[in-house]
Amino acid sequence: MSKEETPGVRPYKSPAGGWGALKAVGQALVDQATVVEGGRTLLHANQPDGFDCPGCAWPDPKHTSSFEFCENGAKAVAWEATSKRATPELFAANTLAELWTWSDHALEDTGRLTEPMVYDRASDRYLPVSWETAFAQIGAELRALDHPDQAEFYASGRASNEAAFLYQLLGRKFGTNNFPDCSNMCHEPTSVGLPDSIGVGKGSVTLEDFDHADLILCFGHNPGTNHPRMMSTLREASRRGATILVFNPMRERALERFASPQDPVEMATLSATPIASQYYQPRIKGDAALVQGLMKALIALDGEGAGALDHAFIAEHTQGYEALVLQLADLTWPDIEARSGLSRSQIEEVATIYARSKATILCYGMGLTQHRNATSTVQQLANLLLLRGNIGRPGAGICPLRGHSNVQGDRTVGVWEKPSEAFLEAMDRVFGFKSPRKHGHTVVEAIMAMERGEAKTFIGLGGNFAVAAPDPARSFAAMQKLELSVHIATKLNRTHLLPGRQGFLLPCLGRTEIDQQASGRQAVTVEDSMSMVHASRGLNPPASPHLMSEPAIVAGIAKAVFGEDDTTDWAGLAADYDRIRDLIEAVLPDQFADYNQRIRVPGGFRLPVAPSERVWKTPSGRANLLAYVEVGEDAHAGDPSVLLLTTLRSHDQYNTTIYGNDDRYRGVFGRRDVVFVNPGDLAERGLKDGDLIDLSAAFDPSGRRTLRGFTAVARDIPKGGIAAYYPEANGLIGLDDHDHRSGTPAYKSAPVRMCAAADLP
Repeated sequence: MSKEETPGVRPYKSPAGGWGALKAVGQALVDQATVVEGGRTLLHANQPDGFDCPGCAWPDPKHTSSFEFCENGAKAVAWEATSKRATPELFAANTLAELWTWSDHALEDTGRLTEPMVYDRASDRYLPVSWETAFAQIGAELRALDHPDQAEFYASGRASNEAAFLYQLLGRKFGTNNFPDCSNMCHEPTSVGLPDSIGVGKGSVTLEDFDHADLILCFGHNPGTNHPRMMSTLREASRRGATILVFNPMRERALERFASPQDPVEMATLSATPIASQYYQPRIKGDAALVQGLMKALIALDGEGAGALDHAFIAEHTQGYEALVLQLADLTWPDIEARSGLSRSQIEEVATIYARSKATILCYGMGLTQHRNATSTVQQLANLLLLRGNIGRPGAGICPLRGHSNVQGDRTVGVWEKPSEAFLEAMDRVFGFKSPRKHGHTVVEAIMAMERGEAKTFIGLGGNFAVAAPDPARSFAAMQKLELSVHIATKLNRTHLLPGRQGFLLPCLGRTEIDQQASGRQAVTVEDSMSMVHASRGLNPPASPHLMSEPAIVAGIAKAVFGEDDTTDWAGLAADYDRIRDLIEAVLPDQFADYNQRIRVPGGFRLPVAPSERVWKTPSGRANLLAYVEVGEDAHAGDPSVLLLTTLRSHDQYNTTIYGNDDRYRGVFGRRDVVFVNPGDLAERGLKDGDLIDLSAAFDPSGRRTLRGFTAVARDIPKGGIAAYYPEANGLIGLDDHDHRSGTPAYKSAPVRMCAAADLP
């Protein structure tokens, strides 16, 4: 079958953005039956007096226009501001077993949840329940646990600072540090690796730094889909002459050329701005070797008198230089080329460009963080910048591209399974109880604890936990063993259909909605990926009169657990979020001084980021140049039958939320059951473009991790690597296959075998 004959697969020749983006925004509003209200809502997205987009964490520009939303942000807003409702009638008409047969898209497309619901095992249905009864039963279940560590408190990155702080207070007062969160599945290698390198697990750049960088290095991210507002920043950098070098196994349209929907010239002339000055395609999992090769070439250039290293900075601000140089000297170019997938000449070309740069920003996404050795790879990125003093000066720094809009903020205010002693001591001082010191569970550890029967209760502050997790056969079964599951959510998703013995759905306000509490209309705050904290105020009436805010729901559970006489005034905190912010400031005074005053300033304020000032909060007071640590041999090495699978988000989704079945920029329409494969890898297996194929997890003794009947799509991807959509391909990701330090699953480099459909036993 030729490419033209493959149903739903056809070339897409237009740039990212442009008229295609405007059409998609309009279609999203129509699909969710919210053309008028949704369109009005979008005008308030990312505005100083509006709400923070519930999509990505890219920061808001200081000088906002009338339109500060992107295509996928508009889809997220339309998805939340929909006029569709998932009422009790939906659950009366459908058992959970029947709902399970629906697609993920269809489940969320039922609309906003409207009333609290409780699972009835006898009828296999969710039934309406009052808030008072729900809180009472949840509190009773938590109090009945044998030990606080039998509870898991999961948090999604969409929760506000206020909700997240109350949530971690609830869990720690209950007695556990079991706070698995969505960061465990995406940027945990950043949170774990960067503190050892530069003293903090955050990026060092500001949005203004992009105005001054002459070189931007982009590793393993696809901004056109996952953080589309970044495209305006990259476009402006390209137009003023900055060099943008892209390193990504697949060619992504948004990194090639982009047409801004807000530029009348580009829209009228159907023109576009080129983004990548050069586009390099390393092999999957080749980034660490690539960066090591760049450092090796940089040191060689410096030895030739090119001044490629900043020796004064290295001497004053770092340690570990000599050990790093020795490790790099032991690496051979044939090995670097084999592991990276790039030639020595290509790597040396990049090193020369980097050596000439006066200010470099390095951006990276989950293409680097979701591998078995991701933490050490992140540290190599920091090494590369430190060798030329590219942290702590204008136009330079490291830029981890976070996903959800407040995943970084949740971590800042305490949602972390491994909190610092300083944070716990502050909690003890402010609240008058002894916080638990034992480290809690990551996502993977939480699932394994459920499997063993050690975790009995799961509370989810947003998210789609089981679907986002790897190895659904194990993850789904683990959830079903729970005694209690509680989901605070705006919409129905598949994880909600795994209630265990008892389950609750607690519907909450969305980011776009008015939050009216006893003290008046409330604002929440969020922290973006560049440490800017700002207020978010909804403007739409709530989707249902029965909805509660996330802080109010957390407070309601806490009151039921600890009783009315608890020393914490949970009701008072839920009534006035200024009081929550006062407590955050009390616990974290160095970061949140004058919190309530500063969030009332349009645009908010930036949290202190020590590396930006060349202050290194490491034990030695210096930044550390760290040698790469390889953990274990790759089982697939030298086995030509094994391919490395990377999972992808389509352009019609955000994380596990599937807005539709198109992936416009990759030329896939109306379907998600495709696998992108190098033509040579297809030919070696007697396959061709358009064939039906099966995939199986290599080295899986159970033989159960398979993907059957997908369509092969020939694509320009390095040989030995394939790509398929997340979460459909999660079944090929082993729960045990994760980064050894952070616990982040290896979604981007799973060893698999491929054959013609039905050839798999």
